[in-house]
Parts: sequence; structure tokens; C-alpha cells
Amino acid sequence: MKIPIYTWKTPECEAYVRKIGSRGVGTNPEVEARVASILSAVRERGDLAIREFTRQFDGITLESLRIDPAEIASLATQVDPQLRHVFRLAKENILRFHEHQLERSWEFMGEHGICLGQRIGPLGSVGLYVPGGKAAYPSSVLMNAIPAQIAGVPRIVVATPYQQFRQNPGIAAVLVELGLSEVYGIGGAQAVAALAYGTGTIPRVDKIVGPENLYVALAKRQVFGVVDIDMIAGPSEVVVVADSSTNPDYVAADMMAQAEHDEQACSIAITISAEGALRIRKSLSRLLSQLERREIIQKALETQGAVLVVSDWEEGANAVNAIAPEHLELLIPQAEEFSKKIHAAGAIFFGEYSCETVGDYFAGPNHVLPTSGTARFTSPLGVYDFLKKTSLIKYTREALLQNHRFIELFAQAEQLDAHALSVRLRADGAAAANH
Repeated sequence: MKIPIYTWKTPECEAYVRKIGSRGVGTNPEVEARVASILSAVRERGDLAIREFTRQFDGITLESLRIDPAEIASLATQVDPQLRHVFRLAKENILRFHEHQLERSWEFMGEHGICLGQRIGPLGSVGLYVPGGKAAYPSSVLMNAIPAQIAGVPRIVVATPYQQFRQNPGIAAVLVELGLSEVYGIGGAQAVAALAYGTGTIPRVDKIVGPENLYVALAKRQVFGVVDIDMIAGPSEVVVVADSSTNPDYVAADMMAQAEHDEQACSIAITISAEGALRIRKSLSRLLSQLERREIIQKALETQGAVLVVSDWEEGANAVNAIAPEHLELLIPQAEEFSKKIHAAGAIFFGEYSCETVGDYFAGPNHVLPTSGTARFTSPLGVYDFLKKTSLIKYTREALLQNHRFIELFAQAEQLDAHALSVRLRADGAAAANH
């Protein structure tokens, strides 16, 4: 195993951190243009374009764009009952966590009878994209749909490539468990277009969420503004912080668990000694041979991963914040104290028993997390992403008489005399009525 080992603050380490921080979905003019043409075609020709692209890209002709709920239920029965029970337990944990995120409307009274507040309610509809192939994970369906359900979204639509859906009954089992029955057997940029613009068969939605490949990511980026989106996710990443007391096999296993997603996944260990770095590298080499996806893991570790050696934990915290990782594991005794120095991480896992895999599937917090350094300003997916807020302003006559001069002066300072007029007319009328 040739995973690089860098010393923090060296030019080589700085170059590496810059590289992994720029791994998000970049620009590709040819693909961008192709995606734009797909979006335009679906916007103009609706279902007809969807069917054409499905024949062209997936090689099938769909009798119906919508998958019959009876077919979903039948497919779900192919899943082992014990696994369906696990799905149910995971669902309960995810529900329990996300119920704490639900926000309530509020109002408060001010002087002169003023009442101000905020009304909070769910989005009207959400489209959940479920990719085919390697990224068709039942866990992602749970993580995306459950917060929307807790928020009270009345319509949750699922779009997923039909052929791959038929090959993955686990997705069907989760859909049945969640009670999601409006499912369309379409994928790719054309599915994003259908959700964003609507077609004769598929009514448009207010927001699109879910994991993506390059075409879907670029399509989501291009329709943003027509609809809302969750985020544009880059390759997945983990940072594992370890010291001399940490079992290096734990570190290696967690790095490999991240690396097996794909060859662009990024796994980083941070430790305070060169000897510790070598122990981690040795564990990686020994454990790698046991895994089926070892070629993918090895390439990801050698091209995207690294072990960073820091001089002390202050430098270690600086390194974490500079990377702003999607997942941060603190496999050190002082995890709580160390975490207080971290202000940029999607999720933090405390102690040797809190490996990232626990969070991916079962613990309850959302596994849809900011990547590529965006944890500096972005939060995990949550119930709040499926709520919209409306401000409430209830002014009385007394309040307007008290404040109209201040408001008029503000409007005049911005040279917006119609703004000033709208307040002055009311104030003059109110003053006259008082006499």
C-alpha cells in the first residue's frame, strides 16, 4: 500500500489539501451543453422526450412512466424478512433523531399593538432521485424521504431508472416501508427535467433531492432557481483522527470503508507521530487483501487518500478545519475536548465505537452531508430543508403613527419616493381620523 504520508504545513501537504478541496463537480462544457439540451427537450416536449431519452440511454421502451404500486409491493417481497426488519429499525432511529429538528411557527407582541412572527410550513412537493447502479442505496432513500415526511410534505415523488430498480428489490422494500407509491421509472438528466418542469404525466415538484452522477448533478445545478435542490455532492470523504492509543486496524478499516465507494473517494488519517502513520499504512496493506473491492479501495487510497502527521492536536484541529470533511472520526480519548476546536465538519463521530458505518445506516443522524470543503458553510440534510418560512407583519394605526416619519426618512434616503408616499398617505389618513 503506497498511501502518501505528509507532514502538516509542508508544501507537499498544502498542495494535497488544495487538491482534495477542489474535487467537487467541476465544469465540462460538452457535458453541460448535453445536459442543457436534454433539459430543453423535456421542457418543450414533455413525456415524448422522456420516452425518447429512455430508449436512447437505457435501451427500453416504457409502457408507462409510472411504476405500478402493485409491482413495487411485489418486488419488495423478494427481500429477506430479516433485512426488511433492519430497514424498519433504521427507519425508527432516523425518525427519532429528525423529529427533534421540527420547527414551529411563532409570533410576539411589540409596542403599540405590533405583532410580528414567522409562519413555518412544509414544501408542497419534493422529488427524490434514486440513482441506478452502484449508488442505488436503500439507506439514501430513508435519509432523504424521512425528513420530508416529518416536515409534512404532502407529495413525495420518486424517480429511478426502471431497469436498475427491478434489479434492486431493497429500494422497493424501503419505498413500501415509507409508504411512497408515486414512483416513475426514469433516470438521468431527463428525470431531473421532468421533476423540475413537469410533463403531461409527471407534475412538477418544489424541490429535488437525492444522490447523483455527473449528468444528474449538472442537471440539478441548471434547474436550481426553477426548483430548489438539496446540494451538489462531490466525492465522499472521511478524516480519522488517531493517536498512539488508537488501534491502527480501526483506522485502516474506516478509511477503506470510505474508499470502497468509488475511486474518487477520499480517506485521510491524522496522527501526531510518523510511527503512528506507518502503523496505519501497515494495517491498510494487511487488511486490504481481505476485501472484494480492493482494487477500487487501493486506487482511491493511493490517489485521493493520505496520512497527515501533525506536531500537536492544535495543528490537528487546524488540519481538520482546513479540510472541512464530510465525516470526521475522533478515535482519541480526548475526543470531546478536541471537537470543541472543530467548526467545519459535516458529522463528527466520537470514540472507537462510533465508526462512520454506524452513521451511514443506523444511528439516526442524516448521512446526506456536505462534501468538498462545503462543510464550512453547509449543514447536513434535515427536516429544515423541507420547510419554508413566511414572515408575518401586523402593524396597527398607532404603530404607524409612531414610526411613519422614520420609515419615510429611510425611503427618501434611498430615493424611493413611492415607498415614502405609501406610508405618508396612511399616516395622514390615520391622523385625520384621530381628529
